[in-house]
Amino acid sequence: MYSTVRNLLFSLSPETSHDLAVDLIGAGGRLGLNGLFNRQPSLPVTVMGLEFANPVGLAAGLDKNGAAIDGFSQLGFGFIEVGTVTPRPQPGNPQPRLFRIPQAEAIINRMGFNNLGVDHLIERVKAARYRGILGINIGKNFDTPVDQAADDYLLCLEKVYAHASYVTVNVSSPNTPGLRTLQFGDSLNRLLEALRTRQEDLAVRHGRRVPIAIKIAPDMSDEEIVLVGQAIEQAGMDAIIATNTTLSRDGVENLPFAAETGGLSGAPVREKSTHTVRILADELGGRLPIIAAGGITEGIHAEEKITAGASLVQIYTGFIYRGPALIRESVDAMASVIKRAP
Repeated sequence: MYSTVRNLLFSLSPETSHDLAVDLIGAGGRLGLNGLFNRQPSLPVTVMGLEFANPVGLAAGLDKNGAAIDGFSQLGFGFIEVGTVTPRPQPGNPQPRLFRIPQAEAIINRMGFNNLGVDHLIERVKAARYRGILGINIGKNFDTPVDQAADDYLLCLEKVYAHASYVTVNVSSPNTPGLRTLQFGDSLNRLLEALRTRQEDLAVRHGRRVPIAIKIAPDMSDEEIVLVGQAIEQAGMDAIIATNTTLSRDGVENLPFAAETGGLSGAPVREKSTHTVRILADELGGRLPIIAAGGITEGIHAEEKITAGASLVQIYTGFIYRGPALIRESVDAMASVIKRAP
């Protein structure tokens, strides 16, 4: 059934089909229809002090504005992440900015944090009936100077804190100029220190501690991965999401749209993302949970991420190509690994 729907959606331009799919999933959620076709697979796990119904989540980017939280939750996900959201609404980069590469089960995007702003997102979250684990992914506005980026992140953190199960700090999108420089050195340390201090203040104010995860890029050397992992752990953050999209074009060479600028997601990024997870897991030794994202298009790929050292996985591009069946397939594949873990 999903393959028929996908073929119809793929007959439209990528961004049109994306918007239509979110609208349809949202409508199905409001009517309670999505749950008629999908049951949530049960594989409970505890990560960041939170109880997840299963370890397969929706990655940020598919529902930037929280328009279809209930709809996505009824498809079987163990958790939902919305965003990336910025303090002020912004249109993102000029269209076209989203490109399918079906021969490689891949997508290139240069969306540029297009979203309706943090206040709009909060209203959508408040209107949702979903009471499961909800992550909110935050970023900076494109015109905020990098040396003032912490102001944007702190403003978003303040606003979403009461409405999120956890908050993801996106410092790794390749589509906002200068953003990835926040992953390194003093820039990273200053940002993490500011986030940690504000998190402590908000925990007292709200009477609950909301975990913070840092989302990193796959385009780092092994030494850089280790240094970033160490900095995130030492700053007292609660998790690392590995990884965002890649600037590499390995795996899509000479295919249509491969020369487009932007971040590449889907099957070609799988090995880079899994390698990043493995390096982080070896360095952190289980002291900090890793949420793996990137290239999961089959259940065995989710199992691969868990075996490499991840505690949870997220899907996005694989979901577009495979549909809700990928959720159960991934949970089933991970079950034996998780159940035999100490």
